[in-house]
Amino acid sequence: MIEFQIHDESTAPEASKASLAESRKSYAMIPGLHAVMAEAPGLLEGYKKLGELFQNSSLDKDELTVVWQTVNVEHACHYCVPAHTAIAKMMQVDETVTDALRNETPLPNARLEALRSFTLSVVRGRGNVDESEVQAFLDAGFTKRQILEVVLGVSMKVMSNYTNHLAHTPIDAPFRTFEWHKAA
Repeated sequence: MIEFQIHDESTAPEASKASLAESRKSYAMIPGLHAVMAEAPGLLEGYKKLGELFQNSSLDKDELTVVWQTVNVEHACHYCVPAHTAIAKMMQVDETVTDALRNETPLPNARLEALRSFTLSVVRGRGNVDESEVQAFLDAGFTKRQILEVVLGVSMKVMSNYTNHLAHTPIDAPFRTFEWHKAA
């Protein structure tokens, strides 16, 4: 297995050092994902910027969580599912939403289920989504803007999920409580 370095401010490429210091300040640690991404400064910067843009989208905290965890679970990301479970707790997302996403069971309302279904269609179809699925998303009360915001969220998760698969990023201590494995 190819090993990726888990960087900190002393080992990271110069262009990643400030970003890692910012991560440490924000999270009181450097998340393992950021530490691995630091090897490619543009990846780390891009991931963090996409995350900021997605969190400032028109989607609420439950909807953000649905997009993040739907992609994480679909991609079977050993790191991101626990991390986003912790993030959902910090955001005070109802545990029934988080549990349903982790366990791939029905969500507590039709709107969130429509968002999960649409997100899965985007991921599985690589953006080629049947018109009826797009219409069902709009009929659930979402907008054309939110169609594109799902693309933003999926893009962010592709960056993190793929990085974690390639680097086998170790789960950070605060997230280990939420360790997860995709059901067979």
